[in-house]
Amino acid sequence: MAAPSSLENLVDALRCLPGVGPKSAQRMAYHLLQRDRPGAQRLVDALQQTLQVLQHCQRCNTFTEDEICERCRSAKRDPSLLCVVETPVDMNMMEQTQAYSGLYYVLMGRVSPLDGIGPRELQLERLLARVGDGVVREVILATNFTNEGEVTAHYLSEMFKSRGLRVSRIARGVPVGGELEYVDSGTLAQAVRERKSLAD
Repeated sequence: MAAPSSLENLVDALRCLPGVGPKSAQRMAYHLLQRDRPGAQRLVDALQQTLQVLQHCQRCNTFTEDEICERCRSAKRDPSLLCVVETPVDMNMMEQTQAYSGLYYVLMGRVSPLDGIGPRELQLERLLARVGDGVVREVILATNFTNEGEVTAHYLSEMFKSRGLRVSRIARGVPVGGELEYVDSGTLAQAVRERKSLAD
């Protein structure tokens, strides 16, 4: 006996979440319907409200309820530094380091030709307008160290250098507290290439 179409629609809808396959989506759907209907309603309400009030910040492109997000409005940030990240989650991770006090631009993706995502899909003209404001002096590329992230960083680097901007890339290497014995050879090789001299 087939499941009701409304239930199938719910299962299909839950599959849009990353890492959720058919069985996980089905378990979630049955859990919400059998054991947590108030939770299901909260989820519905939260999604509806979020979709209605959230928009992209006009300056950094992250999600916000205002035209300009709170971080971009802050007088405590260094406006001459602009860190480019792939997603809002990446920006949050950068913030958690407490090692960066500049501003951000969130690409909301990365260049990935195999997925049909090129510079046009990322609306890089907005980023170009942002770095061309006369205030930004250095662009820090903090895209992920995946093939797509590297392609994105290379493309952006060439684009910014041609406009006379200083461009840097976050370093990669051995993690803090990591033991060499457990570090993969690619990471270790990169750490050697990006080694720093020690001052006397």
